[in-house]
Amino acid sequence: MLRINMPEGANKILRALVSCDKEAYIVGGCVRDTCLGKEPHDWDICTQANPEEVIKIFKGLGHKVFPTGLQHGTVMVVIGGAGFEVTTFRKDGEYSDGRHPDKVEFTSDLCTDLSRRDFTMNAMAFSPTTGLIDPFGGQEDMRKGVIRCVGDPGKRFREDALRILRAVRFASVTGYEIEVSTLAAMRSEAKGLKKVSQERKQKELVPLLQGGSTRKVLVEYGDILAEVIPEILPCIGFVQNNPYHPYDVWEHTAYAVALSPQSDWLVRLALLLHDIGKPECYQEDEAGVGHFHGHGKVSQGIAESILMRLRFDNETVAKVTELVGIHDRSIEATPKAVRRLISQIGSEQFFRLMDIRTADICAQASDLIVGRMEKVKKLREIGWAIVNDKPCLSIKDLAINGHDLIAAGIKPGPEIGRKLKSLLDNVIEDPSLNEKEILLKLSRNM
Repeated sequence: MLRINMPEGANKILRALVSCDKEAYIVGGCVRDTCLGKEPHDWDICTQANPEEVIKIFKGLGHKVFPTGLQHGTVMVVIGGAGFEVTTFRKDGEYSDGRHPDKVEFTSDLCTDLSRRDFTMNAMAFSPTTGLIDPFGGQEDMRKGVIRCVGDPGKRFREDALRILRAVRFASVTGYEIEVSTLAAMRSEAKGLKKVSQERKQKELVPLLQGGSTRKVLVEYGDILAEVIPEILPCIGFVQNNPYHPYDVWEHTAYAVALSPQSDWLVRLALLLHDIGKPECYQEDEAGVGHFHGHGKVSQGIAESILMRLRFDNETVAKVTELVGIHDRSIEATPKAVRRLISQIGSEQFFRLMDIRTADICAQASDLIVGRMEKVKKLREIGWAIVNDKPCLSIKDLAINGHDLIAAGIKPGPEIGRKLKSLLDNVIEDPSLNEKEILLKLSRNM
């Protein structure tokens, strides 16, 4: 029998509802994650009790209750400082807007409620008294490693097209295969993703990129993802005709994303977009070898457009587009060159760039990567040595400031900033110059 270690708050809610002769279960993602051996983060509860009864029961017990979604039967119950959503069993009407049901009918039957959910692995319920309730074979599908819709997959995706992207995300995170009829419906209904808000698509895209099966998912379902990011379509099947690139642009992108650290989604997002401008820059030399001169900057512009469209925050847009724009920049493996680059982009971005370089190179022809990998390794080592030495890499790290320059007789104004910038350039070239008297002398000679 499945055992789930629920938070005490969830246990109290189930016990309180059952004591009032109302069925109650935890449902959805928390049950799925437990079956996957993962620790759940969200605990959703469904019950036979209608919202008014839920409010009355828990207010009577002295708990805070918030009617967060009464039209859909949802009430938030706060126990021990933690909030739990409690939703009445329901039957949904038609979804004319492609996201919300036009009307909701409450029901006393758990299976009716579970039948409206997206995938079988999300249509399971559990309570300590009844154990696992799995009317649509979710546990068996998980054992087989299959993602399958509950009921008619076309209907599920017409109700909410975001479920198409959720299926791809689940495939990336779990490594499961998408069941044949479910996949066919995903492709036939994929254009519905255009009606889904950009914010909702963004929230699915990031965990999708962090999955353990990202390469397989990007390659196999690139056509579906192109409904979210149409700019990737020219990359799919675009042969590079270059000895360094045995894969087409999209296959190379998929490999590079998968070879980067799973934990850093900014790196993975940058790699998803790092070559997106290549088809636009393609040229062949006299020998028929393909080249992509300037593709970093072109990709940077396309990436900025995509990220802004998907409503990423400004900081994310700035960091990712910076990495895309410089991902193929030539960097001399010397302390001076690395100091200058770290001064420009910061140490965190520098090491992200090294992760991108490593993944990008490893996703190329295996017999031609050794020398370039050695250079990245050396750049990384130089970077760590510089960071550990805590050198002067910004104006605030200089041994003097604007007040010192004014005290030395330099007139306040824009000239102060220019001199400090020039002094920083000198110190980056030669860190031994970062002493007050030396810098004052340099400033007088400028």
